[in-house]
Amino acid sequence: MMVDEGGLAVAGAAVVREWFGRPVSRVDKGGGDFATSADIAAEEAVVAVLRAERPGDSVLGEESGLTGSGERTWLVDPLCGTLNFAAGTTMVAVNVALRSGRDILAAASADPFADEVFWTGGEGAFRRHAGVDEPLRPSGGSRLVDLNLDPPFPSAPGFRAVDLLAHPGFGVSFSPRVLSTTLPLAWVAAGRRAAYLSDGHRDWTVHSAAGITLCRAAGCVVTDLAGQPLHSASRGLLAAADAETHAALLALIGESGEFGAISFGQSA
Repeated sequence: MMVDEGGLAVAGAAVVREWFGRPVSRVDKGGGDFATSADIAAEEAVVAVLRAERPGDSVLGEESGLTGSGERTWLVDPLCGTLNFAAGTTMVAVNVALRSGRDILAAASADPFADEVFWTGGEGAFRRHAGVDEPLRPSGGSRLVDLNLDPPFPSAPGFRAVDLLAHPGFGVSFSPRVLSTTLPLAWVAAGRRAAYLSDGHRDWTVHSAAGITLCRAAGCVVTDLAGQPLHSASRGLLAAADAETHAALLALIGESGEFGAISFGQSA
């Protein structure tokens, strides 16, 4: 039986909307991180659909961990931007991706409050709104770059995203945005952001797998902060709408970090 990855994300998004503005309980996860009752309820809604329609698949949930032993694994981030949500801010996403081995076969990222879902089944990437799908077309024209400034910072002291903000050339070429959610990865694919940068990313995670897959399916350039392919030892994530934007940001990253061109500036 086929599962609509966009529909899975929408199921979680509906729960997130229901909980918005209501009192939520918090579950401490350590290091200042926490989940809310909305995170848990949204994940339960997505997992319930999967258990009914794909009982043989595994599920890796942000809140519930890994269940099942199937060859295919669904990665579920039920509420990316929990702190935003808990503070009454609507900048959040519901992310779902299907992994088989090292390959992501399908992915979706839903914006619960814009009533839209960005999705890919492996070929092409699309935005669904009011039941209508339209292709995503990345563009660097906005010059808006979203930076993840949330800890931890595994690339420090060689590079931190906050250092890029202080580079005089960054402000000349780009305009920073900080939303603390992976929703901007979908926006890069859709042409609403020129790039997304995070020095806290490591390999495929429930947080970023959907957004990375959307960007790649839309034709964006996605690498680590050294311009190399993402892998388990990658330092950071750079998703750019086009090669020109990617190269410009790599150069600025190299000039902002202690590693300079040796580590961060030598590829595009």
